[in-house]
Amino acid sequence: MAGTAGSAGATGQLKAGRGGATRRPKTLSIIGCGKVGQTLGRLWHRQRAFTLLDILNRSNASAQRARTFIGAGDVATSYDELRCTEVFLIAAGDDQIAACCDALAAAGKLQPGSIVFHCSGALSSLELAAATGLGAAVASIHPIRSFALPRQVATSFDGTFCGVEGDAAALAVLKPAFRTIGAQLVAIRREQKTLYHAAAVFASNYLVTLIDVAQQAYAAAGITPEDALKLIQPLLTESVANAFRLGPATALTGPIARGDLETVARQQQALQQWQPQVAALYQQFALLTTELAGRKKNG
Repeated sequence: MAGTAGSAGATGQLKAGRGGATRRPKTLSIIGCGKVGQTLGRLWHRQRAFTLLDILNRSNASAQRARTFIGAGDVATSYDELRCTEVFLIAAGDDQIAACCDALAAAGKLQPGSIVFHCSGALSSLELAAATGLGAAVASIHPIRSFALPRQVATSFDGTFCGVEGDAAALAVLKPAFRTIGAQLVAIRREQKTLYHAAAVFASNYLVTLIDVAQQAYAAAGITPEDALKLIQPLLTESVANAFRLGPATALTGPIARGDLETVARQQQALQQWQPQVAALYQQFALLTTELAGRKKNG
């Protein structure tokens, strides 16, 4: 494993800049360098925010692909082979984050002053307890977007919101690095990280589920699934646009907003006869929408 470029960055020496002496970028190694790790690594390499040392994946082949995509770093074949670096990003799946941190600590790669962070939306920096126990500073920074196409995300990352929590020493280094690649940082409470991620699930995943439920109901009423989507699209896009422009309470329309409880009751009964599970969902949303309509009247 060659280490020429990385070793230079690890020295922490000063180099001359236009405004005087400037510190070299901190060194970074990535464990579990999948789509998120590759995207961030590529962006940081281009902006010289970090000097990438090592990439450790489950397979050397995937690590090599990540290295090629990023354009920097060396492939490590084991935790023991990792060089000691200033910052470790654990970009593995949620179910592997704690185990990766444990292995990193057991390999003797952490010390007081080290920084370890992950990018999970659902888990907090408390998953990195093994690093904390050795005096390292920990954090989680969650980019709120899809990384299905890393090359595309790498060209459009500017403006991406990121939920941020963690130790002050870690964030003092990580916040500037994320801002360098255009991230907009939003502070969240460590103890409420799961609730924060649930909000994203409501806004993204469950919205798609609601579209599917509406499509099924239209189809049960005799409309083709293709035409159902055509009916849903303008309703959805206009409602979403109004909610963001006016706020949810002001944008609310429909029978509950009008106080038309008879229509709500008839719809509840029709859904119960068609699909009780959907009727239960409708009833729950009716309760929440009634509360929202009350805010609209009192606003």
